[in-house]
Amino acid sequence: MNDSKLDQLVRLISEWPGLMSRPHRALIDDGLVLLDHLGDARSLVDVGSGAGLPGLPIKIVRPELGVTLIEADQDKAAFLAHTCAALDLDRVVIVARRAEEAGHDPTLRERFDVAVARALAPMPVLVELCLPFVRVGGRLLAQKTETEDVSAAARAIEMLGGEPPVVHPAPSAARGGGTIVEIRKARPSPERYPRRPGVPGRRPL
Repeated sequence: MNDSKLDQLVRLISEWPGLMSRPHRALIDDGLVLLDHLGDARSLVDVGSGAGLPGLPIKIVRPELGVTLIEADQDKAAFLAHTCAALDLDRVVIVARRAEEAGHDPTLRERFDVAVARALAPMPVLVELCLPFVRVGGRLLAQKTETEDVSAAARAIEMLGGEPPVVHPAPSAARGGGTIVEIRKARPSPERYPRRPGVPGRRPL
């Protein structure tokens, strides 16, 4: 059943105009490398979800998870809603807002066991956008490659309440040099973060 739904997700992505140039199963499977790192998480937020990667493949394989998909692009958010209905996925919330704004929503801020992100932004920016969603004691799992300079995010991680990162090798068919950067949330993120839309990208911490 899971494989059938994962293949159906590939088809749905390919049929949505302009969503992704060449969707293929390897991109879907790439998100599944996160499964071994979820532990006993019960809630997950996918920040900058795009075509639902990695949040939707994870939800298909772990249907008991409560999943929130944050995607500011209205067309992509419409695709996510269409796909959740087509795949009969429940307990999925779609937030069609920028992460900088959603991160200050009290119903979302510091509410999740795990935040995930794939191809979102350089690490200092990604940390500012994602860690405010993670509860204290929860974790951020960022899909990166071995060429990413994780040390560049040390200041942002400290400022946003994270512990020093642990980098796990996580190769997949789509990314032979894939890694997962794991950051545990030790303290609440200061209220001023994330900053206004666009500021984290223009002026990384």
